[in-house]
Amino acid sequence: MITQNKRLIAIILTVVFILCIPLVAMQFTNEVDWKLLDFMIMGFLLLSTGLACEFVLRKVKGTDSRIVVISIILVILFLIWAELAVGIFGSPFAGS
Repeated sequence: MITQNKRLIAIILTVVFILCIPLVAMQFTNEVDWKLLDFMIMGFLLLSTGLACEFVLRKVKGTDSRIVVISIILVILFLIWAELAVGIFGSPFAGS
């Protein structure tokens, strides 16, 4: 069984790993052009999503309830990510 502290470390390491992907890509192509603010925003989104899922795992008892709540959290993450990337809703923070 994974302890809670090990899950927190895994969340942080996963966020760092995911953020390394565009960092490495920027070294090989001009197609990926992230600024410091982009890394900060995505880091915040990924970390807050991971911590929200950890909170659900700690506080919600039923497996079905956990799946539903974590699914909702992930859908929200993907909608925010898509909005920031391409502006699917045309909101002011879309960046397009």
